[in-house]
Amino acid sequence: MHTDLRVLVLAGGLSYERDVSLKSGRRVLDALRGASIEAELRDADVSLLPALRADPPDAVVIALHGATGEDGSLRGVLDLCDVPYVGCDARSARLAWDKPSAKAVLREAGIPTPDWVALPHDRFSELGAVAVLDRIADRLGLPLMVKPAQGGSGLGAAVVRDATALPAAMVGCFAYDSTALVERYVAGMDVAVSVIDQGEGPQALPAVEIVPRNGVYDYAARYTAGLTTWHAPARLDPAVAAVVAETAIAAHTALGLRDLSRVDLIVDPDGQPHVLEVNVSPGMTETSLLPLAVQAAGLDFGKLLAALVGRAARRTG
Repeated sequence: MHTDLRVLVLAGGLSYERDVSLKSGRRVLDALRGASIEAELRDADVSLLPALRADPPDAVVIALHGATGEDGSLRGVLDLCDVPYVGCDARSARLAWDKPSAKAVLREAGIPTPDWVALPHDRFSELGAVAVLDRIADRLGLPLMVKPAQGGSGLGAAVVRDATALPAAMVGCFAYDSTALVERYVAGMDVAVSVIDQGEGPQALPAVEIVPRNGVYDYAARYTAGLTTWHAPARLDPAVAAVVAETAIAAHTALGLRDLSRVDLIVDPDGQPHVLEVNVSPGMTETSLLPLAVQAAGLDFGKLLAALVGRAARRTG
């Protein structure tokens, strides 16, 4: 244990996911304190840098979701301040945050991910919405998944089963990001695999199966009680579960991640996993998937966080 460490938990921020981030931050704070770690919760605002200069912590836990916590910018600032933090570095965070770029890396590494098209809003307008959408539907087929190229928590995401619904889905997506990721929808079991590395290489925790009542794991399904059922571990054949775990570790490794990540996948009826995206700052709320996986693995959440904090602190200098 690393009870002599002083840890700063960053939560809040100004993204659409601020409320979720604050819940994650409080959960992390309580877990660290339960593991006898001195911890403080702070928002990522104008007071942060002066505080880091005046009294730098031994390590930071980033519980920020959305761009602030996941696009690499904050991690770059922490690097400038020589403050170590749990999680991947700025470069890898930028890569994972941009879904089209991350999918390209996964595809190059031979990791299955659904076919996709990334469409910036200005190109969408310049080339003619109807013609572009018709071509996308012809190329990828229906149904389709539309979601922001950068973002999380299911905000702006929609399943399109009929071509007539595609324009509205694009408009909803563009409300959250200037680029839409349109990918082939893969039917199957939604699972999330949390990957942790306490210094002995990345290991996959038990997969968590996600069963949203309305069939789509959107923002409401994630954070509204009663709208989603989770099974931890997922109800997978042991051989399929092993392949899913291997695929998650491969995705974590291909993107150059460290300490922890959450890999979201679809397992099709043939037992083939397809990576949808990889999250470098997973939710830590009561209904979040990483804490559910930690519990399913029989691990203590606070002790795990303490171990990751200790590993991060040793990276200083």
